[in-house]
Amino acid sequence: MNQQAARNNPVNRVWKFFASVKLSVVVLLALAATSVIGTLIPQNASPMMYMQRYGDTLYPVFKALGFFDMYHAWWFRLLLGLLTVNIIVCSIDRLSATWKIIFPRKINFQASRFRKSKERVEWREGDAPDQLFNTCKEFVSRHFRHVSTQDTDNGTLVFGEKGRWTRLGVYAVHTSILLMVIGGLIGSLYGFEGFTNVSEGEAVQRISLKNSNKKKTLPFAIRCDDFSISHYESGMPKEYRSTVSILKDQEAVHQADIRVNDPLRYKGINIFQSSYGRIPEKFTIVFADPGSGIAYEKQASLGSRIEMPANKGTLIIEDFRDNFRLRGHNIGDSFICRIKRGGQEEDGQTGNFFALPLNYPRFDRMRQGDFVISAKNVDFRYYTGLQITRDPGVPIVYVGFAIIIIGCYITFFMQHKQICVELRGSREGTDMMLACISPKNRPGMKAASRKVALQLQNQLQSRER
Repeated sequence: MNQQAARNNPVNRVWKFFASVKLSVVVLLALAATSVIGTLIPQNASPMMYMQRYGDTLYPVFKALGFFDMYHAWWFRLLLGLLTVNIIVCSIDRLSATWKIIFPRKINFQASRFRKSKERVEWREGDAPDQLFNTCKEFVSRHFRHVSTQDTDNGTLVFGEKGRWTRLGVYAVHTSILLMVIGGLIGSLYGFEGFTNVSEGEAVQRISLKNSNKKKTLPFAIRCDDFSISHYESGMPKEYRSTVSILKDQEAVHQADIRVNDPLRYKGINIFQSSYGRIPEKFTIVFADPGSGIAYEKQASLGSRIEMPANKGTLIIEDFRDNFRLRGHNIGDSFICRIKRGGQEEDGQTGNFFALPLNYPRFDRMRQGDFVISAKNVDFRYYTGLQITRDPGVPIVYVGFAIIIIGCYITFFMQHKQICVELRGSREGTDMMLACISPKNRPGMKAASRKVALQLQNQLQSRER
């Protein structure tokens, strides 16, 4: 009655739920299924790309489910949390029984197990058992840790055992998985990934976080001292590198060259070379009157607000894009502009904005505005695009990887093994029996018994010589 009440105890039922192997299987299958989703659906891409691919119906559903940044979704973290609790409870639940096996109060050998073993090896020696006993005991002691002897009616048994501790290999694997999961969760919660563009000679300390409108201030500033690019004969970029300095209190404390796949690592923050581009410093904006053909020129820079001739409004230079695509066509390097007139913005070819491609000075005719606007005499300056990341969970994950290698080696290549050598007196000398047994790798025990028996035979023959 007391046992039944204990089983129905709510705490015990919760404990058994988390200790269940079925829960492990379900969580692992769920993680595998979600990983497939994360493989099929590109992660951390632009919202416009997702909108184009999945349409107005699926896009909001996938976004609400967190499929576009699945590894930071609350439900993915919940699955990792369930797996963590499951592994901890399973390990604790089985540790008591395993501990008693590894550290028994008294080691008991059952001779019948070895005598009935199919892996036993039998042969005959010409000497009496008492002449062979010391050699056999010495041999077993050299290869096995725990050795004991037992007298029988017509002989002697020598037992040996080693490797009980190898049963802890599975706990090393469990610990490694926990460390990797915990490291991943720490990186997910406290790490960040952001981007910034730094022009030559300038420094930045605030970066834009990925998939967010938020900004983050770094504990130091990054200055681009120099940017260089080399090309193949075809004109394709071969290599581009940035010389950057880390600034603290306006003083350079570290300098390094960074290239693609060769980042700068400074105090747990990684700075990758991810892209590059050009920033127009100074250029000329041309306003051409479509009726008279008279052209008006004004100097400008990125972000300028230029008063148009005849009080026709204010031209605002919002942005510059390399290889800008408009309605599926690449129109090359282009300024992105808008016109503000009397408090209202003039509609352009892309909503309130319109493009001024450098390669097509008459392109703006299609807008049919008061002036045909174009840009010329552009002076460019290179900028380097940097990806900046921090993942404080990486050291923990590395420790987990190291432990899982050790744990797997112990689990699969080391084993708990017992040996028994029996010496039975006979008229012709001594009948020998040797058997090795192990709770795992039983098919390999026959080969192990033969190998050890051959070594013992050689030892006995050496004694005679």
